[in-house]
Amino acid sequence: MKRLPKVIHLIDDTTAGGVMRVLDFLCNDSVLAQEADHVLQSVKRGAIIGNLGSADVIVSHLAVSWRSLPSVVALRALHPRTPLVHVEHSYTEGFVTHNVPSDRRFKTLLKLAYSFFDRIVCVSNGQANWMASNRLVHTDKLSTIQSCVNLTAFRALPAPTGPARVFGAIGRLDDQKGFDTLIKAFRQCTDPDIQLHIIGEGAQQSALQTLAKGDTRIVFRGFHSDPVTALADVDVVLMPSRWEAYGLVAVEALAAGRKLLCNGIDGLSDHARHGGVLMNAASIEELSDVIAREAHKDNRAQNRSIVRTTEALENRFREGWQFLLHDI
Repeated sequence: MKRLPKVIHLIDDTTAGGVMRVLDFLCNDSVLAQEADHVLQSVKRGAIIGNLGSADVIVSHLAVSWRSLPSVVALRALHPRTPLVHVEHSYTEGFVTHNVPSDRRFKTLLKLAYSFFDRIVCVSNGQANWMASNRLVHTDKLSTIQSCVNLTAFRALPAPTGPARVFGAIGRLDDQKGFDTLIKAFRQCTDPDIQLHIIGEGAQQSALQTLAKGDTRIVFRGFHSDPVTALADVDVVLMPSRWEAYGLVAVEALAAGRKLLCNGIDGLSDHARHGGVLMNAASIEELSDVIAREAHKDNRAQNRSIVRTTEALENRFREGWQFLLHDI
């Protein structure tokens, strides 16, 4: 029997979410399993990682920080001949704008950390363009593989019919997702027959509920372990994120035949090519107008060609990883 290359994927945050679901797809997909043995290994954030043995390729999905930099150095030192790949799931232009007080110092960190890897993988074209324009990594070392999961169950959902009545916002309840702006915008809409479903949990839940101020149209549905179920009762998906490396929810919404409206920033801009509609979610007034307009549109099933394009996204994800592992 032919020996398959062993690819070890390192992760330091196994919290349920998009990254873990992408890794589950990557490590368990039957097509990818024909060409490599993908193994997921959880490690403690910032800890020095010991020798990983006979791996043919090591892939980091770790959070880059000054604190974790020694572990990156050690990883390179302990595996001098093993190809090292880093997948950047977090950092974008929007992240820097909203979170980084010293732009120059932060970019120095990224350049230094990325220099220890043979290849850096971006999860969106928007992220890759930001990295290239800021010269964070040489373009010869830069690859783009848009994140994906198995979308079969999403495509099987019945498509919405009639006018849009339920608007959904799905994700962690924290500042990144922009749900505070969304709630303010929704409250300005006077239509009594529409609802906003907030699906997720997080540190901002209490603050967001306070913002809702008892508006019975705004429903907090909590965390759903099954994202297919989360989308089933939603007509339109809103993604007003302040920053987003890619936005897996967007792909899932399109596969489910839901109208997708997302902020035109970072990796979210990638989804316009596949049927997503970009908006300016920084403005409460503009966001409120968008919601009001959608509520008056006939929300019958999206063009099935948009749903079918999501099959190509799955195949492109597979092909991206196959090419990367052959090329490195």
